[in-house]
Amino acid sequence: MARTEHFTALSMDGVVERMRLLRGGLPASDGVAVFNRVYLSVTEEVGRRIERGEFPDRAAAVTLDVLFADRFLSAVDTAEAGGRPPACWRPLFQYRRHPGLRPVQFALSGINAHIGHDLALAVVDACRALGCVPGDLEDEFERVGDILVLLEEHIREELMPGPDLLEVADPLTHLLGSWSLERARGAAWSAARLLWGMREMDGLAEEFTERLDTGVGLVGRCLLTPLPRAR
Repeated sequence: MARTEHFTALSMDGVVERMRLLRGGLPASDGVAVFNRVYLSVTEEVGRRIERGEFPDRAAAVTLDVLFADRFLSAVDTAEAGGRPPACWRPLFQYRRHPGLRPVQFALSGINAHIGHDLALAVVDACRALGCVPGDLEDEFERVGDILVLLEEHIREELMPGPDLLEVADPLTHLLGSWSLERARGAAWSAARLLWGMREMDGLAEEFTERLDTGVGLVGRCLLTPLPRAR
């Protein structure tokens, strides 16, 4: 089934319900559950803001957000069926039960995959579904991006090990500083525009997508490096 056809069966409520079912079916310590939990809270917030009319183009906002979330949920479905999810998601699924990893690492690996890879493809998916170009979705992209900042804030508030900032000597301090949501968000917009421009170039868009997927997966694997704890 084509992704734009699959979209017709989805809605904001449907996406939220899928995430809630996933939350109820996984142990809280599971790496996928950790990411799903924080992503669910942000998706619910996006839905509330859409309902309050904070997005001028409601249809565009819903389309982009649903297709964006669907890429994560499709990766979950693929992994649960015994298949190979996109390379960007594989580290999280492979190491989701590793005892040497901290919850914040699982969450960051998921954000890296979802923003570094999925967001660009979701913009292209939404353009195809709506019959528009990326520039027409820039306002929605920026507004959704602003809300995604809440995801990073939520992770740092809820999943950091301890009520205070980590000691400078803790390796996790350096790991957290090596990844930036803002940089990933800007790169996603550039990648979306490139993919849209290459959509009719035989094989080029597919090659670019594959390399993007692989590169983001490598970063995700680095984020899931087991770290010694400072003493």
